[in-house]
Amino acid sequence: MPHSVRATANARICYLFVQPGSVQLPDQCCTLSISPLVRELILDMADHRSAYDPDSPTGRKAFVLLEELTKMPVEWLYVPTSSEPRMSRIAKMLPDNPADRRTLAEWGKLVAMSERSVARLVQRETGLTFGRWRQQLHLIVAMSQLAAGQPVQRVAGHLGYESVTAFIMMFKKAAGTPPARYFAELTRSDDS
Repeated sequence: MPHSVRATANARICYLFVQPGSVQLPDQCCTLSISPLVRELILDMADHRSAYDPDSPTGRKAFVLLEELTKMPVEWLYVPTSSEPRMSRIAKMLPDNPADRRTLAEWGKLVAMSERSVARLVQRETGLTFGRWRQQLHLIVAMSQLAAGQPVQRVAGHLGYESVTAFIMMFKKAAGTPPARYFAELTRSDDS
């Protein structure tokens, strides 16, 4: 499935290739929230050859990794995009200036469409309403900046929120917890 991944400067990326049908994983592109055990197994596997005997220590670790991977919850941390030219134009402009608060009608004028046509286009191409799609973009930008150590106040301002409280409410609604608790729980699970 064509997709792209962006990571913060402090990220380490490891690719894990799983034979289709070997375990039951989500059938669409998604992000999994992984446990410290799964993370360590992936990091360990990254240091080994991709060809291994199933009865070897590496093969047994791979078996445990796959078994654990099926238990990991899906995180909805993605921003659907589209190659449709008008949608693509909007999708390229918003990340460059996430504080842009143009209305749907204003976006429509920019791409020579009516407000309703833009709303239908975004829904068709992303499966989300325009407001939900923009909020998802804000969440991804916020997580990236917060993970890089930016203070909540700066992130809220960068995204165009008039108050830190409004930003925290959006984050909590989308992620389930306020930013400080979200990252504290990640840190706590990293230390476990």
